[in-house]
Amino acid sequence: MTFVSNDPSWWPFIDSQVFSSYWIVAAVVVVAYDWVLTIGQEIELIWRQHWSLMTVLYLVIRYIGILYSVASVLGNILEYAMNWTNVVMTAMLGVIMIARLHAMYQGSRTMLLFLVIIFLAVNIACVVLAAMGLKYMVTAELILSGIHMCGYDYEGDAQLLDSIIWVLSTVWEVLALCLSVWITVKHFRDLRRLGPSSGSTIGDCFRVLMKSHVLYFASFAGVSCFQLISVSPAFLNSSSTAAMIYVGTHVVLGVVQMFVLGPRLILSVREYHAKLVAGSDADTSMNSIVFQEHVHISTSGTV
Repeated sequence: MTFVSNDPSWWPFIDSQVFSSYWIVAAVVVVAYDWVLTIGQEIELIWRQHWSLMTVLYLVIRYIGILYSVASVLGNILEYAMNWTNVVMTAMLGVIMIARLHAMYQGSRTMLLFLVIIFLAVNIACVVLAAMGLKYMVTAELILSGIHMCGYDYEGDAQLLDSIIWVLSTVWEVLALCLSVWITVKHFRDLRRLGPSSGSTIGDCFRVLMKSHVLYFASFAGVSCFQLISVSPAFLNSSSTAAMIYVGTHVVLGVVQMFVLGPRLILSVREYHAKLVAGSDADTSMNSIVFQEHVHISTSGTV
């Protein structure tokens, strides 16, 4: 369907679309810049190691992220594909979360079962809701004041379904954050009871947990809460500069959440473990907080 109009009332909409495109380009730059910064680590810690589930997840998320960012510049023509990419990437990031929490809880089968059940329930519900929402999606070619653009709109209860999806995702990520904080505090308290002689171990353990686990989950939960606000009707129906800046920031943070945080977590854990193994005074008590997968550099088989 093609819609043609020269009505000046559409000018704010045109301005908002142009303004939004700048943020989309900024998101592409962020993903590409992060890839350039970490390419050395990627070659050393990913490509040169034995392949595992985390290796596959890293490569898929990293390079699908680059393609996704470039595709987003092409406009709404790929909106269907991008929406389903969001669903798939969110599920893959959930697998990384489960792997990290499972390792932090020292391979507890009870915790693994609990996480898998919650993860499946949330993701199955999100997939069903996303499929229902896409049925209400209407696309059209717009020619506004001589400017061609692809547009889409959601009818019916699409906005409500979208909000429910974000609520469920946020609940899952907040749960992951709470579990990581709890086990971090527990590790810290247990190690303190070992006495002054374990001071360096406490510092190393606490630093690694905070840097590569708790901060990761906190960032994920924070971005989800930020996105949850951006889908509220007050922002969706507003054309003010503040609302456009907020929505644009949400676009950049959403891309960072999906395609930067996950790969960064995997690289940080592998880099730390590589240094730990290389050090002559490595403490074997750190084995309980590294990835449970086989890597060439590992002497414990749990990276």
